[in-house]
Amino acid sequence: MRQLFRSLWGRYRSVPLIYRIALAFVLGSVAGVAFGERMTVVRPFGDLFLRLLNMLIVPIIVFTLLTGIRQLSPARLGRIGGATVGLYAVTTTVAGLIGLAVANILQPGRGVEFTGGEAQSQAPPSLTEVVLGIVPSNPAAAMAEGNLLATVFFVIVFGIALTYVRAQKEEYADSVDSVFEAFEVGAEAMFVVVRGVLEYGVVGVFALMAVGIGTEGVGVFSSLGALVLAIGIAVVVHIAFTYLFVLMSVVADVSPVAFLAGAKDAMVTAFATRSSTGTLPVTMTNAEDDLRIKERVYSFALPVGATANMDGAAIRQAITVVFAANVVGQPLALAEQVLVLVVAVLISIGTAGVPGAGLVMLTVILNQVGLPLALVGFVAGVDPILGRIATMNNVTGDLAVATVVGKWNDAVDLDGGVWSRDSAGVAEVAPGDD
Repeated sequence: MRQLFRSLWGRYRSVPLIYRIALAFVLGSVAGVAFGERMTVVRPFGDLFLRLLNMLIVPIIVFTLLTGIRQLSPARLGRIGGATVGLYAVTTTVAGLIGLAVANILQPGRGVEFTGGEAQSQAPPSLTEVVLGIVPSNPAAAMAEGNLLATVFFVIVFGIALTYVRAQKEEYADSVDSVFEAFEVGAEAMFVVVRGVLEYGVVGVFALMAVGIGTEGVGVFSSLGALVLAIGIAVVVHIAFTYLFVLMSVVADVSPVAFLAGAKDAMVTAFATRSSTGTLPVTMTNAEDDLRIKERVYSFALPVGATANMDGAAIRQAITVVFAANVVGQPLALAEQVLVLVVAVLISIGTAGVPGAGLVMLTVILNQVGLPLALVGFVAGVDPILGRIATMNNVTGDLAVATVVGKWNDAVDLDGGVWSRDSAGVAEVAPGDD
């Protein structure tokens, strides 16, 4: 019997997690339709999943932020490093703005009545409160209270200070590296915990969907389609406007078509794997062989981008939280939307390398604006689709920024790779067709 159980468990684990979660989404929805409100009996299993997600928030942010900041030492933040990090910050902010704009135009989730959780009653913060709230008066209290903006601010400042001490005080360099290594170990341990939580997420998503559909009905499905459509439109707009028009045509003065030709392998791989870091070998190959970016630029820009450039995550979270607010009938005020944008941009660096991080980060933002966490279960069902779209966006942005920084630093060979094929296309193709 034990051997049979191990065999069955092994076969179950051999199925990719995203497919198991998607199946749980479908089966939970079917159970909700078939048995209606009787499925509320499984509500505790869904509530446990939400509590586990909540448990991960602060540790994930602290460990992953400090691990990512380790790469941004003062020695590397020269002209290339500063331009790279600055462009990533700008494009992520623009991505969040585009996401909010598309969400406000399309209003995904409007018209769907959700009673599976109640929004916490609170007055919208003023813009001044949002800005001042970023700086914690007590960092430990901010972490204990789940104040994510203040936590992120302190961790970033502390991490940069550590890199400064390492560079300026040689006698402390080894000690600082030990601190960073300890946080890297913590990050790896948290990734193990995340994987365990997401394994249980198969049960949690089933329960959340069964209870949600059983009490709300099937009308919620139409809003999920609208959510995917809105995020897809925002990503297309961001790639076309920010990367191709602004960065390629205006800033770098190169062909957007040639850039897409050079980036297509990485874009397809990112869509298939849902991992910016997993796509990194392909991204680097495209940068060197096709886009002809010098190694001194792409060896810094692309690894940092795989960690810190999360334009797709900013779009995804901005639109999803507007969707959640519409579903519960509590549209977000301007100050709350600014809060969503700031949180999405600041915590996007913490999503890198974390499987299923979109659900964790959605929990963060829903908490921040006082919306019910039960909505995480609905979004989990389309998480594989949203993750692929967002990751493709991220990798495209990595290569776009690397190309611009390379052009600024005379580190792109415009006479080779896709650039030469593009410029020679008109002159050489026509005679061959005669």
